Amino acid sequence: MIMLMLLSSVGGCFWRGDDAAGPEDLTLSAEGISAGFFQDVGFEAKASMSVFIPYLIIDPSTLFVQNSTVLDLSRGERLSVSILAPPRTETMLFMIGESGRQNWPIRNQEESWVSWLSRSGERGEAGNGIIRVAHGLNSTYDSVNHSSETGGAVGIRTFNIQRGMDLGLEVGGAHSTGIIHGRTVYDRLYEITDPAISLFSVDGRQGYYDRWAGQGNAAYEDGAQYLIDELSSFGLEVRQHRFEFTDIFRVQNPEAYNICAYKWGSESIDEWLVFGAHFDIAPPANAVILDPHTTGSRSYGTRVGAYDNTAGTSMVLETARVLANFESRRTMVFCLWSGEEGGKRGSDYWTEYYVAEDHPEVTVTNYINLDMAGVNWPGGGGAPHGDPDPQIDENGYPKDSEIWPMRVYIGPSLDHDVVNQPGMVGLSNWIGSDALGLEEQMGTLVGVNYSDDTWKTDVWLDMDRPEIIVYEDTTARSDHASFQENLGTVTVGFGGLVDGYWCYHQTCDTLQEMEDWMDTNGKGYGEENTGVANLVNSLDLITWWALLIFFHCDESPVLNAYL
Repeated sequence: MIMLMLLSSVGGCFWRGDDAAGPEDLTLSAEGISAGFFQDVGFEAKASMSVFIPYLIIDPSTLFVQNSTVLDLSRGERLSVSILAPPRTETMLFMIGESGRQNWPIRNQEESWVSWLSRSGERGEAGNGIIRVAHGLNSTYDSVNHSSETGGAVGIRTFNIQRGMDLGLEVGGAHSTGIIHGRTVYDRLYEITDPAISLFSVDGRQGYYDRWAGQGNAAYEDGAQYLIDELSSFGLEVRQHRFEFTDIFRVQNPEAYNICAYKWGSESIDEWLVFGAHFDIAPPANAVILDPHTTGSRSYGTRVGAYDNTAGTSMVLETARVLANFESRRTMVFCLWSGEEGGKRGSDYWTEYYVAEDHPEVTVTNYINLDMAGVNWPGGGGAPHGDPDPQIDENGYPKDSEIWPMRVYIGPSLDHDVVNQPGMVGLSNWIGSDALGLEEQMGTLVGVNYSDDTWKTDVWLDMDRPEIIVYEDTTARSDHASFQENLGTVTVGFGGLVDGYWCYHQTCDTLQEMEDWMDTNGKGYGEENTGVANLVNSLDLITWWALLIFFHCDESPVLNAYL
């Protein structure tokens, strides 16, 4: 790494053929690229060459986001490309080869570009590469497909990038800039869970409390109107899906009331890419909801539901706000579900009836689920079971806790010992290892030679407990199950602790509890950070991951390998 840092500069040169253009023949005219933004990067060639850009770009003809391109530059030619600088890494690189070059090497899906470069990148070892594909009549840039041919050695030009800060570190400033970022998600989470007293609201709070599922619940209806207003303000077409079926073929379900916002695709209007999170919260089992911090024992039910699932709701809203400004090939749908706590009733009715029966012409290409996120990495489960000062074991983890890593779960999957959906597993790893800077923290779980019941825990422990895991889940406890079962859609979801979180489905599931859980100051493990900073970091990571998966799946959907 030290050698790479010494070599890595705007003028860095790693290879030069006898008669070919090298990295020093390429001038980049974008000083101070800010991570997390699409920015125009100018390329000027002092000799004829081809340049491989392995990042998301915007095609100026279609305005679609595209994964990678190859430019051909004549001597003295200048071109400008709008490129998304990766949000959570510090280095970008561009490859240089002979003019008209078709094949290029790429990194493995679970390594960063920096690791690839330090390992053997400039030599272009055989086996993992791409081939350029000529652009169509209505687009500007060539695209790329995977290939076993790499084309051999390349020149490498590196570029240092940095993410700006709008706030102090202690309040999440390290993740407060970009086209989307964790601080705006945190602010949305605060807005919905605001505990300030309000004498004129349905629930007596400035936020939206008591969102127990279903139409007819005044607090849920009030929250649903908030969602309608917000999504409409983004310029999206908002539809209320109230499922009150009275005919003999459809059983009435008053808990199924979803709010979905649509932005219609420019090329494939009947192919839908869906973001979703459930908006309802766990209803009380008794008339009085007691705080387990006070009673010392857990009951059931909450008024707030900050973690489950205002966090997911906030990420969907902020993603919708950002993506409303982008052109897409496929139709974008952003749904906030009801009735998840009662058995996925909102998403189940929407997929089974609204899509499968009423709109059979529609294909839901992929579904991204956001349910319970923000109390794992980088906090590490700082206050398991409500203990504000846990004992730390020899590995730096709280003793006697049920901490679990942040999860990226993929399906449908029938087997825990093989990868059933390699496309989505590979895409999730590709994004996480480089653009999100998680190469060292991430692990992919495959339960070969493990029991059906304990494979996830056993594999995780055997891998020295990676902080973030990508895996295929054979069970589904959230709304992604509806898409898998009713539509056969490949899904990816993001989540954290469930039963190990002391305030799961409790009245203490508040934003303050999430912050306390994530606070690592003085805990003796992990990096010293405030709970707000760590929470913003976690929300930033997950929201970016979901957004980047969307951009990739809009260009190339990941279809069900079973079908």
